[in-house]
Amino acid sequence: MSSVIHPTAVVPRGAQVGEDCQIGPYCVLGDQVTLGRGCRLHSHVVMDGHTTVGDGNEFFPFACIGLKTQDLKWSGAVCATHIGDKNTFREYSTVHGATAEGATTRIGSRNHFLAYTHIAHDCTLGDGIIMSNVATLAGHVSVADHAVIGGLAAVHQFCRIGKMAIIGGCSKVVQDVPPFMLADGNPASTRTLNKVGLERNGVGGEAQDALKQCYKLLFRDGLTVANALAQIEAAVKPLPEVQHLVAFVRASERGISK
Repeated sequence: MSSVIHPTAVVPRGAQVGEDCQIGPYCVLGDQVTLGRGCRLHSHVVMDGHTTVGDGNEFFPFACIGLKTQDLKWSGAVCATHIGDKNTFREYSTVHGATAEGATTRIGSRNHFLAYTHIAHDCTLGDGIIMSNVATLAGHVSVADHAVIGGLAAVHQFCRIGKMAIIGGCSKVVQDVPPFMLADGNPASTRTLNKVGLERNGVGGEAQDALKQCYKLLFRDGLTVANALAQIEAAVKPLPEVQHLVAFVRASERGISK
């Protein structure tokens, strides 16, 4: 099916629009933009830069995608934004291109970015993520699959948000949030296991019990991180979720939100 483009939309010849797209009133695309099949741009959506968008994405009014980074170090480099499939970008959400030559801001698939969310330059996001209203990611942040970031939460540059982690609303995140955990506060600290998120994503009881042991050792027993990891490897069953948590914590450069 051919795409439907409103007569007030600006779509230059260089832009590539896939089949069955709907581009609404007063949308503006740059000439380096590529849209996949079945995307819908409601109205007043702006896309620019070297931006590639997959199939089935939906953009609500005043979303701005792929525009120039706000990083003052940008010096005219050619950089990109890449978005997967079936994402939702609600009103006034913003995604910025990367900063360095050849770098890319990357977003996976089936994510939901609610109104006024911001994804800064060089961020990397996985699949199935929810960012609630006005949640903000600074540059070079990574967010793993099925994480949830509460409304008005702000994440410092270079932080990592682990798989199935959840961050409470209005939190200030200045260190890595380990996978499977709930972090909250200003600054954010790890409060408990994200039990609801684990259940929703099909993590079984055995793995949940093992992760509870890990949580206690890492965050409640007063151990150093190195000693806690040693205790986990010695005493907790090495299930895939446990190994993933240990690897994430061990790789942390900013430290974890204790």
